[in-house]
Amino acid sequence: MKLTILGCYAATPRTITNPTSQVLEIKNRLFLIDCGEGTQVQLRKNKIKFSKINHIFISHLHGDHFFGLIGTISTFALLGRTTDLHIYGPKGVKEIIMLQLKLSNSWTTYELFFHELESNESQIIFEDSKVVVKTIPLKHRVYTNGFLFEEKLGERKLNVDAVQHYDIHTAYYQKIKNGGDITLEDGTVIENEKVSFDPIPPLSYAFCSDTAYHEAILPIIKNVDVLYHEATFLQSEEALAQKTLHSTAIEAATIALKANAKQLVLGHYSTRYEGIERFKEEAKTIFPNVLLADDGSSFEF
Repeated sequence: MKLTILGCYAATPRTITNPTSQVLEIKNRLFLIDCGEGTQVQLRKNKIKFSKINHIFISHLHGDHFFGLIGTISTFALLGRTTDLHIYGPKGVKEIIMLQLKLSNSWTTYELFFHELESNESQIIFEDSKVVVKTIPLKHRVYTNGFLFEEKLGERKLNVDAVQHYDIHTAYYQKIKNGGDITLEDGTVIENEKVSFDPIPPLSYAFCSDTAYHEAILPIIKNVDVLYHEATFLQSEEALAQKTLHSTAIEAATIALKANAKQLVLGHYSTRYEGIERFKEEAKTIFPNVLLADDGSSFEF
């Protein structure tokens, strides 16, 4: 699982920072999460192929999380894209994008599918044979969702030495990978565990931005492998965080601790601060495994 940070700062873009957008690569799928202004430029800088992005998830309709969407959609068309593009976001995202396309007479060369979200309960919004995506209802000034990406349990791994020892024909290999027992010609039943290894444990990733401190999300993200949680403010601005329904680094770390997350990634920093190291320092007083997102950084898990 690989996470590439295209932008992770709050509010407006600057010459040295970009608003929220990131790419998650999981089970050979590429998901674009949020699409702040300048996202397509950041995709190019990070050498991420536009053609591999078929699903875009928008957390909420504040500009620093979706103002780059129309530009990205339009560039896909200019490049001659023909593959379907699916967009998941709050109700209203379709109206915004379709109006922009209509008034600019810039219709796409490919099919656009909008999956508009309204529920205040967690729900599955994407699922295929390898990955499932659920919403994480957050607490912000407008309707907002985070997203939980979970790998599905994969096939068992063939124990080559064991299958050769039992002289099992290759025709039964897939059955073994699927977890089935094998019956030999003499009637002997070979239990699956004797000829296979457990599959690689599935990974999970939770994206939580923007939100106030919100313990209601804990059951949804319990035991998550990697938690990206907004940390707009340091503790000295706790009152401002409460007023704007954002989180501090300590609050993000507290959520990670209570969720039993394995790894915390901080982001969505206010640009009022000169550097971001203090976010990590404050978070580590609560939770030990802290990484700092920054524009252009990538993490492999």
